Amino acid sequence: MGDSGKDLGDRPNPLTYSPVLPVTTAPPSEFNLHAQILLTFVGLIWVVWLADEISRGTLKKNGVRPQSEEGLSGILFAPFLHDDFRHIAANSISLIALGWILLIRDVEDFFLITAVVWLVSGLGTWIFGNSKSNHIGASGIVFGYLGFLISQGYFERSVGTIALSVLMLLIYGRMLWLVFPIRDKMSWEMHLFGFLGGVLAARYLLVLRQWFETVFFEDGTGNRGD
Repeated sequence: MGDSGKDLGDRPNPLTYSPVLPVTTAPPSEFNLHAQILLTFVGLIWVVWLADEISRGTLKKNGVRPQSEEGLSGILFAPFLHDDFRHIAANSISLIALGWILLIRDVEDFFLITAVVWLVSGLGTWIFGNSKSNHIGASGIVFGYLGFLISQGYFERSVGTIALSVLMLLIYGRMLWLVFPIRDKMSWEMHLFGFLGGVLAARYLLVLRQWFETVFFEDGTGNRGD
């Protein structure tokens, strides 16, 4: 029987017809996402260090120079600058280890915490550091991560966060001595203010989340944008 009312010529040829399907890409796994974030961050630090080595240390002068107008830019650039291979290797290992713990907790929190400790460690050093010094390195961020992880148990009061805080204290407790001026040519100021920045981030994390969502996800009327 024929197909009444239908034009057979409008039917696609099954031998040549290729349906157009929407292209979709699977979201990266959590592990891959965390790896991409950390390796991009740490990789950029290594790129800057290599560039500084090639230029014979000309970039190192761009660290935090306390009470100096020119040294304010070091708040942004100092974490990318390192003195030698031992310095950058030690900070890289700590950034990956502690940063991964924060990423497992929450990716958005990781960026908020990083921003707070970056700012507080640099600004605190610029205000209170020795005016004749130049501070470089990512150790302020490392100590900020540590400050957050150690203090979050006190502020959140959950079994999991308390257990993690105790574990961090047991593993990294000896590092806390480095927030005091006990070693020459080591920026104890960045360590101290980075750690305090981490404690502040733990204390005001809920406020920071609300601010972040208001600024970046709401459309100005109190509603989330599409």
